[in-house]
Amino acid sequence: MSHRHSIFCIIPPHMLKEIAQRGSPVQRSLALRTIATSGQIRSQRTAWQAGIAVMAATASAGNKQRAIYDARQGSQLPGTLVRSEGDAPATDIAVNEAYDGAGVTFDLYYGVYGRNSIDNNGLKLNSTVHYQKSYDNAFWDGGQMVYGDGDEDLPPAQRLFNRFTISIDVIGHELTHGVTQYEANLNYSNQPGALNESFSDVFGSLVKQYQLQQTADQADWLIGQGLLTANVNGVGLRSMKAPGTAYNDPVLGRDPQPDSMSGYVTTTEDNGGVHINSGIPNRAFYTTAVEIGGFAWQKAGLIWYKTLSEKLNTNSNFQNAADLTFQTAGEIYGVGSLEQNAVAKGWQAVGITVNASGGIPTPQPQPQPGPGCLTAVLRIFGLAR
Repeated sequence: MSHRHSIFCIIPPHMLKEIAQRGSPVQRSLALRTIATSGQIRSQRTAWQAGIAVMAATASAGNKQRAIYDARQGSQLPGTLVRSEGDAPATDIAVNEAYDGAGVTFDLYYGVYGRNSIDNNGLKLNSTVHYQKSYDNAFWDGGQMVYGDGDEDLPPAQRLFNRFTISIDVIGHELTHGVTQYEANLNYSNQPGALNESFSDVFGSLVKQYQLQQTADQADWLIGQGLLTANVNGVGLRSMKAPGTAYNDPVLGRDPQPDSMSGYVTTTEDNGGVHINSGIPNRAFYTTAVEIGGFAWQKAGLIWYKTLSEKLNTNSNFQNAADLTFQTAGEIYGVGSLEQNAVAKGWQAVGITVNASGGIPTPQPQPQPGPGCLTAVLRIFGLAR
């Protein structure tokens, strides 16, 4: 199967834009450097994909295969192999975090949903750490994970980001872009793109909850908790429980996510606001999970997983997702069940009423492949066409 996709980054372009406009000279320099790497990434992707084809060996069901590479602050991927499946922990914390995060993500998908790795065919989980110097992002490039080290070059008082392996929900989020790539392959623009981001947030949060064995009411429902330094007035990149409240900072700006359709943002930036409007389906899932109670990955997660893997398609929008998760809950737990009613309440909380007979996506014109999150910001500053 062939897939065309953007590079899926955890730091949204609106945040990089704010830093480039509001930050100190050195903070602005790092933000612009992170933005500018987009061109380098795209020029190298043909070579990467050839290498990925060799690295992406498959394994028997349930047999994790992980490999962690070190870019040594360079741009060549995958880099030098530093830890393989079954090796003892390294002395490098980023290596171990990438290894462990990929492992927990694999365990959630296989142990709970019966999915054999990202592609459901035992795909080897390859990751590269220490990508470039002071690279403020992490991304799934369509075949492997790549992590930057955050603001290591800045004076301590000006650092905004810690290393990007520090948050396991970030790892789960980015790897889930791979799952979506092999399943619904949601177009990365407007509402389908916001759903793409939301499914990654959902399962990124569930990876963390699964690791910590937290129930829905115990979880923090934050994406990127621990990623922001103490210099930032914020608790994470996004809040699924309360979109729009994750941060309010002089340099990063204010979290722009709406928490319901009444605040839906219509924009041409960020591929139609994929990192912004994802707050709406995020809150729908949070509400559903809390209504059901218990471990969110068991029931709410199963509903969302089966909808993603069996029912959504590239053009699915928020209404389709609402209708199909409602339908799926009825198929699994029964029409009128607590679980199905919880799904309806979840979507109602964000201003979407489920249509019990709906769920068929409306055909839409196929968009051209998106420019990728960093190139989109680059265009804002007139540095790319």
